[in-house]
Amino acid sequence: MSLAPRVVLVHRTTEYEELVARHGTHGQAAFFLSSRGRDIEEVAHRHHLARRALAEVTAAIPLTLRQALVERADLDRFLFAPEDVVVVVGQDGLVANAAKYLAGQPVVGIDAEPGRNPGVLVRHRAADAAGLLPEVVADRVAVAGLTMVEAVTDDAQRLVALNEIYLGAPGHQTARYRLGLDGDRGAVESQASSGVLVGTGTGATGWLRSVWQERHSVLPLPGPADDRLLWFVREAWPSPATGTSLVSGDLAARRRLTVTVESERLVAFGDGMEADAVELTWGQTVRVGVCEERLRLVG
Repeated sequence: MSLAPRVVLVHRTTEYEELVARHGTHGQAAFFLSSRGRDIEEVAHRHHLARRALAEVTAAIPLTLRQALVERADLDRFLFAPEDVVVVVGQDGLVANAAKYLAGQPVVGIDAEPGRNPGVLVRHRAADAAGLLPEVVADRVAVAGLTMVEAVTDDAQRLVALNEIYLGAPGHQTARYRLGLDGDRGAVESQASSGVLVGTGTGATGWLRSVWQERHSVLPLPGPADDRLLWFVREAWPSPATGTSLVSGDLAARRRLTVTVESERLVAFGDGMEADAVELTWGQTVRVGVCEERLRLVG
């Protein structure tokens, strides 16, 4: 007898909860914020909105389904099952945080604070959950396959991200490496820079777009479902030993950007989660490109 599908609710600790945990009481947290020109009532109001949305979605899960609750900080320790339906209650970035740990499970993004979030990935409201979840379980909903980016090291470590992958030095100091493109023997260059950013069409609404705009790049931004990535080298430094000729480009589905470490230590992390980084040491090579898996986001 097979198990019933499981709904996994993903949420994150609110700013209010973090403040109270740090300062001990509501009153102490209020005093701390007031000393910095902020009102705790606004923070508490957002906390109540987030918790109300989570409670409403939880109550909407059919009794015939199993359920689990996972906080953002515990995602790297949580074991998702193939039959899971993942419901992210929060902001757009929380969907990206969860995406790297999934393998084809459908994802429903619930906006906990409508009007505050862009709603690019959290496309639904808490009130939609009761009617939506049975349809998702029955596979009767439209699902968009969003392109992801992956980095694979020469010792088989693998990192996946929905928005972008950053490779550079811890603390964002000068990174030294050799950069090249698969299949192009002439396109290899030693560089010293603030790091390399490789992003998807979903990431083109965030960090990738800011670099693209700053550069006045003529490269067309990819769409969220396009099998194409953009990459940029940040603040490449010209010297007798390092060049600046390879600082941007795109990667089609089969192409890979290669980075060989020429520093004692570099890191690669995805979607801003530096605490979950892949460590890279001198001489290691990492290849970055389009990931075969996609995020299956319920539209």
